[in-house]
Amino acid sequence: MTEIVVRRGGVADRDSVLRLLDVAIAWLAERGRTGQWGTAPASTDPRRIGQADGWADGGGLWLAEVAGQPVGALVVGSATEYVPPATEAELYVNLLVTDRAYAGAGIGGRLLAHAAELARERGVDLLRVDCYAGDDGALVRWYERQGFTATDPFTVPRPDGAQWPGQVLARRLD
Repeated sequence: MTEIVVRRGGVADRDSVLRLLDVAIAWLAERGRTGQWGTAPASTDPRRIGQADGWADGGGLWLAEVAGQPVGALVVGSATEYVPPATEAELYVNLLVTDRAYAGAGIGGRLLAHAAELARERGVDLLRVDCYAGDDGALVRWYERQGFTATDPFTVPRPDGAQWPGQVLARRLD
């Protein structure tokens, strides 16, 4: 495979983020794993479009590219309001999504390595992320294989009254 290049994203990359989310949502739905992001494409959901606009304009968006094609997106910044706050300075991974056509190519790991580099540049020793903890817990285990440790479970109420199960994970940087 061609080299994975990570570059800063911006407003012009909003549609790439939405496309990556659409691909991930469709892949999850094909496998009956609709608890994480549902079934509706992000590109048709006003809430997701608003999120993508905020990420693209917020200064924390990074894209992984292979041969000039966006194959992954990373957003870093501050922790979301629904997770317990950190007790020290941190860099928080707000979004990590990869193109399923490149599954197993190390795109997600490369983006997390970039997040760790950004944290070190800022003099921060803690990288945190939250993820969907439902179904069989596969996503939590994936982050653990990336060097993260599960810390705080949480739930987020959905508009339909159901609870979205989440897990915060932390990684200490060398």
